[in-house]
Amino acid sequence: MLPVFAAYLRVYEPLSAFDRDRQTYWRRYVEAGRAVAPSEGPGRQRRAVIQALGAAWNRLPQMPEEAYALEVDGTLHICPWNLRFRVAEAALSAREGVPDRLADAFVPPVLAAQAKMVVEDSRSGARVLEQGVPRVHEQVATWAVPLRWFVFVAPEERELRLDAGQRVLRYRTEMSKARRRASRGLSVLRKTVGEAPVTAAVEEGARWLEEFHPRSVVELDYGGLVDLLPDEVLAADDSVELTAAGLAGLSRGDLDAASSAYERLVSRWRAVQLLERCN
Repeated sequence: MLPVFAAYLRVYEPLSAFDRDRQTYWRRYVEAGRAVAPSEGPGRQRRAVIQALGAAWNRLPQMPEEAYALEVDGTLHICPWNLRFRVAEAALSAREGVPDRLADAFVPPVLAAQAKMVVEDSRSGARVLEQGVPRVHEQVATWAVPLRWFVFVAPEERELRLDAGQRVLRYRTEMSKARRRASRGLSVLRKTVGEAPVTAAVEEGARWLEEFHPRSVVELDYGGLVDLLPDEVLAADDSVELTAAGLAGLSRGDLDAASSAYERLVSRWRAVQLLERCN
């Protein structure tokens, strides 16, 4: 399998956030040593989705329950994969930009309708909270880190490892801190730029965070993007600092500082996205 050049925003919920049956399942799952490392998970997820896409398309397939696990201060936290949602997303993506006849042959309309329902339910915060629809604990972005994700973390929460075979750049923070930062950032954006796309994007992220247990852990993981960038670039990456500087500039009315930080961020990540054309 080719590398997965993607970044991830994950939420690990404490075991107590799940119902009793899920708590038992996840506890046994971790005790059996089945929890997957984040470095291995993306490849395994992609293999599982591709295999499911190759199955007979008469129904949306059930998928094995897998997860990442994290222990914080003696408390087990779980980030389920929700592979059925991933398969549903892939099914809908497979129909995009394809003539109807070919789309219907590969993903029949009845299956597309099922997939659309799964995706819409999983993205609907109201249905998640009121009707127990499985939450999507992991957001994925290919060939870049969405700038809005940087709002949720702080520079001191960075973990950087550049060892051979163990290249990692990620941030982990408490849910309460991520929510406060999202709220402050959203307030600044509403007051200064109004209902702009960036405001809507941060608001969507803030709503997503509200779906989870307040003692959850939020993780921004550069994932496979670390394999695209040399050590010195990763070590010098200050995207979180630039995001904070941009918001601070807006809050005090210093548009030049805000614009400078934003332009540096956009330029940096546009250069990473352009690597897709060279791949």
